[in-house]
Amino acid sequence: MRETALFAREFLRNPLRTASLIPSSARLVERLVAAVPERGEPVVVELGPGTGPVTEAIQRKLAGRGRHIAVELNERLAMHLVQRFPRVETVTGSAWGLPGILAYRDLHTADVVVSSLPWSAFTGPHGRSLVPKIASVLSESGVYTQFAYAWSHWAPPSRHRLAQLRQAFEEVVASRTVYGNLPPALVYSARRSRVPAGQFPAPAAANLIAS
Repeated sequence: MRETALFAREFLRNPLRTASLIPSSARLVERLVAAVPERGEPVVVELGPGTGPVTEAIQRKLAGRGRHIAVELNERLAMHLVQRFPRVETVTGSAWGLPGILAYRDLHTADVVVSSLPWSAFTGPHGRSLVPKIASVLSESGVYTQFAYAWSHWAPPSRHRLAQLRQAFEEVVASRTVYGNLPPALVYSARRSRVPAGQFPAPAAANLIAS
């Protein structure tokens, strides 16, 4: 209930950033994190973790393996994540700076990118380059998962985002709608990036606030 109240409060502060009154349901979270490997030492990047329902599921799957980097623009939510998940490398910043965020940690690629970002994050001058940037940092076998609300699936912003995914990846698959989520949602899984690695070089010094 504490996480739900915090999420709702941040939604009321800025609906465009938080995009929902309540966190994602367990079923939606399960589909979002399905691509996280159960073996090896993967690098998992989480975009827009909010209060941490997806963060918790990723940590459970990793069980101490690999690297888990969570990028949250909202400072209050980021501080909450730092306190709740001390093992996660929480970054207070924009997903748009993803190449720099990885370079700051001496990482060149990610194996999985899990995104709970709202559609508004993919608009404007920076937002239009976000999907290609994500594609450019994925490893050869990397996977990008992104959820979308079913009610807006055919709205122009969602169609534009789907077109971006198909331009940036050879394979884009949509899950069945999770009706138990409020509001109902689905998950896109994108594989085999079309965007060359290094197309968006990291800045010399990343302007980040990290845990």
